[in-house]
Formats: sequence, structure tokens, C-alpha cells
Amino acid sequence: MDTIDTILGPLYTAVSWIIVQFHKLYSLVFDEDSGWAWGLSIVSLVIVIRIALIPLFVKQIKATRNMQALQPRMKAIQERYKNDRQRQSEEMMKLYKETGTNPLSSCLPILAQSPFFLALYQVLNKIANDQEVGVMGDQLVESARNASIFGAPIATRFMDSAEKVQALGASLTDVRVVTVIMILLMSASQFYTQRQLMTKNVDLTVKTPFMQQQKMLMYVFPIIFAVFGINFPVGVLVYWLTTNMWTLGQQMYIIKRNPTPGSLAYKQRQEKLRAKGKLKEDPAEVETKKAVEAARANRQQPKRMTKAQRQAAAAQAEAEAKEKKATGQKTSLSKEASDSPSARPGQQPKRKPGQRKGSQRSTHPSKK
Repeated sequence: MDTIDTILGPLYTAVSWIIVQFHKLYSLVFDEDSGWAWGLSIVSLVIVIRIALIPLFVKQIKATRNMQALQPRMKAIQERYKNDRQRQSEEMMKLYKETGTNPLSSCLPILAQSPFFLALYQVLNKIANDQEVGVMGDQLVESARNASIFGAPIATRFMDSAEKVQALGASLTDVRVVTVIMILLMSASQFYTQRQLMTKNVDLTVKTPFMQQQKMLMYVFPIIFAVFGINFPVGVLVYWLTTNMWTLGQQMYIIKRNPTPGSLAYKQRQEKLRAKGKLKEDPAEVETKKAVEAARANRQQPKRMTKAQRQAAAAQAEAEAKEKKATGQKTSLSKEASDSPSARPGQQPKRKPGQRKGSQRSTHPSKK
């Protein structure tokens, strides 16, 4: 622990100084020992850190999109060199270099925020143990230690004993109710943030392993928050819930303004721009759409018939079929009659086998 304190000592000072400055500001409105003054100071600390991380967040968005675009090529490399791990790694690094993509860029905001999170955790842990930390002396530590948010002191945890909670002037029931609600909100906000990314800002026309990983994280992260959240002080839960809500709002803004091409959000944005006349389309595509819409408009649906009408139609169809059949039979008989020898003028009847020519008696009377 001494090694961690030595390494993170400057961060303890920075975090505690920021909290104290905001505490002085909010003490002008609220009681300086109230949970509102200290809780809002922690929220303000989150906002300051997240504003500082906006450039890294932009890099994260770009890196994530580049990784999505590279997934088909990465999969092809894996399939081509599946029996040669070294060559596969070399080709992957070559691909990253050619495209200017860094796989770790998507993790930069989390990695950059982690030291502040750890420093805040240690600051609140020291406050809970009634220890001076950073620029916070005995008086400020005592004030922050006893400040309560909805009846739960900032320094308490879900797993704290009843004696420790009572020593801070609170009840174990209040602490556990508040911490459970905050843990659920923290997990739900994390789940919705990841779900929003998967359903609205991912090109669903390309199925890649990256999408499966993101889908898995959508369920894994909330569980991790729920498991570890029971050991977080209330102040850390305030910090993490605030940063989750900031991430959700920031991501919503990015998706609306600059969605990933091919995603649902991109299609919705294109439709809005098209409706406002701000999107120029290909004339051939416009004509095709007009022709399809005209065909749909001119297409008439068959009218629904009553039972009597259906029976009349069936009877008429049956009569027409009988008439057609009778006409066909008459035509066949006429054809047979026309093909018979007696019906053909000037044509002699065929001789029987063995009959001589001219042996047939004439039916005309002989002249004497």
C-alpha cells in the first residue's frame, strides 16, 4: 500500500484539491457538512476529468470505426495464416501500420481515467478510515466522512458492518438501500450505453468477430459493475454513475451527429436530411424511386366478393366451360366429316386389295 501511495501521491493531491475547491464553491449554497456539498463536488470532479478526456474520446470513436472497417481484412489474414501465428501477427501489424490504426486507441479513455478512479477510491478509503489525504486535513476529512447522500455516508459501503455504519450516524438499511439502487443504476446505464452502440451505431451488413465481442461486453460489463460495486464506497458509486451517464449522453450526441456509415443511426440521419432537402441524391436513383411509388399507387387491390357473388361467378365460369367444351366437340365432328372420302368431290374411293382396275361395275346404264 505504501508503494501505491508513493506512486499515486501526486494524484491524491490533485484529486483532493479539485474536490476541496468545488466543496468551497457549493458551501456557498449548501451546508458545508452536507452530502449535497460533498456529493456535487465529486460529480464536478467527474465532469472536469471527462472534459479533459474529450480528445481521447474522439480518438476512441475513430479507432473503433477503423477497427470495424478492418475486420473483414483481419479475418482474411487469420484464415490465410491460421497455421502460422508469427506470420499472422506480422501481417496484422503491417495492416495496422498501413491504415494508421492502433488497436489500443479504443481503450484510451478508460485507461486514462483509471488512475483518477483509483486515486479517488484511495482518497475516499482514507476518509472512511479517518486519515488525512492530499490537501484534506482533519477538519475536512471529518466533514466529508460524516456527509450523507440520502441517508448513506459517502465513506460507507454495502459490505460494511452495522457497527461501522452506526459510528457514522447512519443505519445499515439506509446504506444498503442506497448502494443497491446506485449499483443497479450504474449497471443499467452501462448496459444501455453498450446496447445503444450495438443497435444504432454498428454496420449490421458486415458480420465480424468484433461485433460478437461487443455484444458479449454488453452483458459482461454490467455484471462486473454489480459484483465489484458492493465493495465501492458511496462516493465512488456517485463518481462511477456520473461518468456512465456522461458517457451515455456523449455517445448519444456522437451517434446523432456523426453516425457510422451503414448503421441504423446513419440511415435515420440520411432520411431526415432527405426530408429537409439537404441531401443531394443521384437523379437515376430518384427516378427509380418515383417509378416504384407510382406503380404502388396505381396498383389496385381486388375487391372482396360476397358469397352470392362468388357462387354466381362460379356458375358463370362453369357454364362458359361447358359451352367451350360443346363448341370443341362440334368443331371436331365437322373436321372428321370434311376428312371423309365421300365428302371430297372428284376423289375416287380406294380399291380393295386384289381388285383389278376397271373391274368395278359402273352404276350408269350402258348405251346400246
